[in-house]
Amino acid sequence: MIGILNAAVGGLFDALFAVLGRLGPEASMAVVSLLVGLFMLFIFKRTSNQAGIRRAKDRIKAHLLELRLYKSDFGQTMRSQGRILAANGRYFLHALKPMLVMFVPILLVLVQLDARFGARALEPGETALVKVKVDPSIELASIEPGLEAPAGVTVETPPLRIEEENEIDWRIRAEAAGIHTLTVRVGALTGTKSLSVRQPSSAKVTPLRVRKGGWAELLHPGEKPLPKDSGIVSIEASYPSARLDYFGWRMHWLVAFFLLSLLFGFGLKGVFKVEI
Repeated sequence: MIGILNAAVGGLFDALFAVLGRLGPEASMAVVSLLVGLFMLFIFKRTSNQAGIRRAKDRIKAHLLELRLYKSDFGQTMRSQGRILAANGRYFLHALKPMLVMFVPILLVLVQLDARFGARALEPGETALVKVKVDPSIELASIEPGLEAPAGVTVETPPLRIEEENEIDWRIRAEAAGIHTLTVRVGALTGTKSLSVRQPSSAKVTPLRVRKGGWAELLHPGEKPLPKDSGIVSIEASYPSARLDYFGWRMHWLVAFFLLSLLFGFGLKGVFKVEI
């Protein structure tokens, strides 16, 4: 089920970014944030009690005015503050349903955006770590792990076993542009991981390939999951973090997404007559 969901949402975003990729990462994020802002307005209007929200906001404004008018009356001030808290509670309850409805769609959007804006591809000459997590039932001391890399990638170190973490690490160096396939061997177990070197900014960069099943598969949809019965839990490549640049302000994509989505949402709520 998770695999089907990831494939459907991933296909939609692949088609979207096939067009948006020409705009550059900052403009692409702005367009996606606009679309998400419009989606949130639509869901909020359809699933919330708009009249109830309007009444709660009016009561909050009225009680705030009471605070100013009766600021010398301690008893009235305390009553007004209590009424403000009650009106805020009603407002929250009215807004809770649309927030719950939006939770899963927004989570899926965030997962897809992280695959495109969370990390950047390696540049030739840069190094990274390849980290392999294995099942706790596997005794690392008794096996000989290996990492095979194609031309264009050099494995610089022998395997480092971290037994308390069930982890094996290698350091690699990127040599040539392309999407390379790394092959991990842990005893009789085998798994592969893609490695992106000097790719377009709109291309997906997936640091983690995980085993099939559970939240991990949902949150890391960039590559087809490892078999569910595999003794390899995950294979990770430590890409550098990416940043978006808006008018000289470099920021994490998540900050940019929420700021832009809120900006578009609140900016357009009057146009679509949505009470927030």
